[in-house]
Formats: sequence, C-alpha cells, structure tokens
Amino acid sequence: MSIQITNAEQTGDEAAKKSRTSDENHRNATGLAPISAPPVTESETSVARRACGLLIVVAAFVMLLTVNGLPTDPLQIFLWIVAVEIAWNSHLSWRTHLGFLRDWIGIVILLVVYNFSRGFADDLIPVHITEMIHADTALAGWATGGEVPSVWLQNHLYDPLHTHWYDVAISFVYFSHFVAAPIVAAVLWFRNRTVWLSFVRRWFTLFALGLITYFVYPAMPPWLASDNGYLPPVEHGVATRGWYAIGMAHGGNLLTEAQINSANLIAAMPSLHSAFSLFICVFFMQRVSRRWWPLLLAYPLAMAFTLMYSGEHYLIDVLVGWAFTGATFLLVHLAESWWSSQAEVPAEACAVTADDAVLVSD
Repeated sequence: MSIQITNAEQTGDEAAKKSRTSDENHRNATGLAPISAPPVTESETSVARRACGLLIVVAAFVMLLTVNGLPTDPLQIFLWIVAVEIAWNSHLSWRTHLGFLRDWIGIVILLVVYNFSRGFADDLIPVHITEMIHADTALAGWATGGEVPSVWLQNHLYDPLHTHWYDVAISFVYFSHFVAAPIVAAVLWFRNRTVWLSFVRRWFTLFALGLITYFVYPAMPPWLASDNGYLPPVEHGVATRGWYAIGMAHGGNLLTEAQINSANLIAAMPSLHSAFSLFICVFFMQRVSRRWWPLLLAYPLAMAFTLMYSGEHYLIDVLVGWAFTGATFLLVHLAESWWSSQAEVPAEACAVTADDAVLVSD
C-alpha cells in the first residue's frame, strides 16, 4: 500500500519543524524556555467585570445611605437586589436579567400588598391589650418579680442618658428583619432555583398566616400599652437608638418614621420579626452541618431579646411567632407531599397503559 502525503501535510510538518528549531535556538541562547503571554480567559474577564459592577453598586448604596438612610421599604430593597444581580451577572445575556425580574416581580407585589393591607387590620376588631400582659406575667413573672419582660429588661438595662454597646447591637438585629429574608432569597436564586422555590413557598405562607392573624386578633405592643396606662413606663424607639450612637441618626429617624407612619402599630400578635428569624434558622439547619447550628440559633434568640428589651413585643408574641414558623414548615411540607403524589399518578397511569399495550401486542 502506498501512502500519499498532501502538500498541506508537508507544509504543516515544515512549519512545526521550524517552530521547534526556533524554540531550541532560543533555549540554547538563553537557557530559558520561550515565554508566551497567557490568554485572557472568559472567566477572568467576568470576574473583573463583576468586581467593577459590585464596587459601583456599593458606592451608590453608601452615598444614598447617607442621604436617605437605611432602606426598609420592600420596593427599595428589591431595586438594590436587582442592581446586585445585574452587577453579579453582568457577563450573561439580558435574558438572565429578565428571568430574575420574572421570578421576583410577584414577590415584590405581595410584599407591597402586605405592607399596605396590614395597616387596615386594626379597623375591624377591638384591640387586645391585657391578654398578653397576663400571659407574660404567667410565663416569666416568676423570674421578673411579676413584671412583663419588657418592663423588667428596660428597668435593668436601659439608660436614657447613655447608649450601651448592646443598644447598638440590637439596632442591627432589629433592622436585619427587613433585609435578611430578601437577601437570603436572592442568594438562593443565584445558586439553586429549586431551593429558592422551597424558601419562597415557606416565606409567603408565613406572611399569609401572620397577616390573617393581624386581622382577626389585633394586639397592642408593650410600649403602646404603657402609653395607654396598662403598663409601667416602657420607652419606645429603643430598637433604633443605636444608629444615633454610630453617627447614622438619619437611619434611625427613617426607621422610626416607618414604624409610626406605615406600620400597623397593633400588629403585635404574632411577632413576625421572631417568626422570620427562626424561619431562616430552621431552613438552613436542614442543609448545613450541626456545628453551624449554634450560630444559626443565636439569630432568633438575639431577635427575641431585641424585641422584648425594646418594648416592641411581649414574650408570648415571640413564642407564638415561633409556633407559626413550625406550622408553616408543616403545612408547606404536607402540601408539597400531596402535590408530588398527585404528579406521580399520571406517570403511573401512563406506565400501566404502556404495559397493557405490550400485552395486547403479544
């Protein structure tokens, strides 16, 4: 058999020999291998673009923070999350950004509706006041000398003339309620959409349960009960005074204004602050090693202390909020199990039909 070598193959071999000869001459002359510049990969370009975009977002956030204060409105938070998403995925196509908006627009609408609707919850049913006072006295009176926890904590820890380190800490803890769940949801959307959907289903079930309870059981918080003479003095605004100590007085003013102007002042039962903090904790306890559990559990415990010390909620509000979290996980789990079982029925029916067809053909 004869082997034919084409001109292209000959040319390729000659070019390869010349390249090897050039490399050998360079190595002989310098004692070093030839140096070639590494190509700039797409990943390196993406990282640089992402870092630049995130720096721009952070700079804009800090600038607006000094002007407008801390963002607590769901629409504001959503716009910042969109900005981070665009910066993080700046190397991807516009379809990715539209997909993010598609998945989140329903969430934002529900949050806005929730914020507006809960303000009308106190217009339908008489407000409950003394029931929570009696419950807290029964639950904690043995340790507080018969006082509700909010009164006892402020008598022992609150100083109107001096802001302690824990006053600053609870301001951060209290503010985290407005941003923790949206940030977690955004991170999960980036990493795993299936887990994101699981998180969102439980998130809004908990929202719905809380909102329904606000309508059927409006309840007055400790500081407002104190203002109306049902409790000894309980200072209001403790949850935001820490911002003044670190030079962010505008942030404190904005939070206080949001509490007074847009919040439902008698939506104390249950405490969704405590419910959402435990919700985030339990959601991740199922997905991380047990060595991280103490850190996760510290968040709902810190939130419970913050709410009672600041006079925003009773102990019973906190406990009922935790109970709502447990009920949410149970209800959504049962609903998901039922939905999965219903989805399996058509598949099994198709399989039976296929088997019957085989038997008929045989």
